[in-house]
Amino acid sequence: MPGPGPGPGPGSGPSPGPEPGSGPERGRLPVAIVGGLHADARKAAVQRLLETVPGSVALHHDLSTAAGRGTVVRTVRDATETVSYGEAPLVNDCACCALREDLVPELERIADAGLTRLAVVELWDSVEPRAMAEVVAAHGAPLVVTSVVTAVDPALILPYLGNGDDLADAGLAAAASDQRTVADTWARQMEYAPVLAIADSPLADDEDRALLAQLHPTATQVPIDPPEEGPPGAGPLAAGGRAGPLAAAALAGFDIEAAAARQHPACALLPQEADECGVATYVWHRRRPFHPGRLYEALEDLCCAAARSRGRFWLADRPDTLLAWDAAGGALCVESTGPWLASLPDADWERVPPLRRAAAALDWDPRHGDRCQHLVFVSPALDRDGIERLLESCLLTDAEYRAGPAAWKRLPPAFDTLLEVS
Repeated sequence: MPGPGPGPGPGSGPSPGPEPGSGPERGRLPVAIVGGLHADARKAAVQRLLETVPGSVALHHDLSTAAGRGTVVRTVRDATETVSYGEAPLVNDCACCALREDLVPELERIADAGLTRLAVVELWDSVEPRAMAEVVAAHGAPLVVTSVVTAVDPALILPYLGNGDDLADAGLAAAASDQRTVADTWARQMEYAPVLAIADSPLADDEDRALLAQLHPTATQVPIDPPEEGPPGAGPLAAGGRAGPLAAAALAGFDIEAAAARQHPACALLPQEADECGVATYVWHRRRPFHPGRLYEALEDLCCAAARSRGRFWLADRPDTLLAWDAAGGALCVESTGPWLASLPDADWERVPPLRRAAAALDWDPRHGDRCQHLVFVSPALDRDGIERLLESCLLTDAEYRAGPAAWKRLPPAFDTLLEVS
């Protein structure tokens, strides 16, 4: 097996933000992206940033106007008032496409004025932060993404994860062709962001907080409204000052490549085993491939077994294909995400990102390489034993396994329709 390549180069790390309290930097506009379906929490987080970062503005595109106006309404405001207003026409009947087309030029205009310390991009409800962060990062100077934040009301985590309604039915679709659900959209919004801005919700309990911690254990959680701390007269961005943690997080720096890698099923940092306050995380890791027919028959039970499940897996009849598992709200998305590295010729490894190669090296098997079943289930009242029994029953039996890869490939295909294979 080729060994993992060198680590990320000098330009691939997070882009550091300016020191809190410093003024606008010439030729550089820090951009913090704040999103999330929990609209009240998101708006509160944006307002807190505007109040505590001098010279900041918030840019927001309202996609709800698309159907009635045929345009997306754009506003730019500071902590007290709207400073500009405009409209962007739909692109291919797609409100989210209009947002993509209009976002960078508007940020450039703000940067050119040279007066803004921080541009806060407040995403509309169902817009996912990854796409917008990558649009801004791809543009480059003078725009610098310094943070991606998802605002969270802990009391709403489980209701949103359990909501399998289509965004279109909830009036939250970003385009006519938008087929996402509330649950899977919320899960991706939350799991992509390295920073979670937490609302102080009187309805939240210990179970809600444990669920959030297990869903995204590597996230930095910062309160939107922290208690008063520090000496009298401390400024809003002074050490220990009010709302300092959120402001500091918004300017801390963001690594766009590492964020993308965390979302790729081949190298995602999946949650570890946990059990707290009635919420459990179960990690199931095996080498033997799934029998396609038995797994297909078990999909409905498996995707309803937890509030959230995700990971990677392989089928006996598709030994070269890395499949992604993504379930929330009782609905499952299974996608092909390319080949397992073990199926590639050595020469092709040079084109594989270092993070992917390193992840494969850490979990390499002498027979199957990086091929594995690695699924994680997170939920209150999780039935670990039941999930394990069901998953184990879907693996190849000893006799089927001994028959070898040539026989595996002759098993009746069961996932062609799900994977849209013609």
